[in-house]
Amino acid sequence: MAKDLNVTVLLDAYGQLLTDKQRGAIDLYYNEDFSLAEIAEEIGISRQGVLASIKQGEKHLDEYEEKLGVVSRFRSISKKITEIETIMDSADFEGADKVKRLLTDIKTEI
Repeated sequence: MAKDLNVTVLLDAYGQLLTDKQRGAIDLYYNEDFSLAEIAEEIGISRQGVLASIKQGEKHLDEYEEKLGVVSRFRSISKKITEIETIMDSADFEGADKVKRLLTDIKTEI
């Protein structure tokens, strides 16, 4: 099974909406790089059960993102902040430093 590393980002955003078993299996598979057999042994279910849990969890994560769009909005905002920072680095006007500080504050909040 090929790993879609976007799943880790979705897990960060929506992981608490999954069941404990789904969240745990996905975390071990993507973040800890466990094999399906290792996960099965760790959580006490069959390898096939692990695969089903991961697939179901991935499906839910995709559905949450499709409906809520938290990750895509985060990426869009981050891109715009980076563009503003680039413009501000070359800006020479009173208040430019304050704008840069505010952008830094915003980045830490998102």
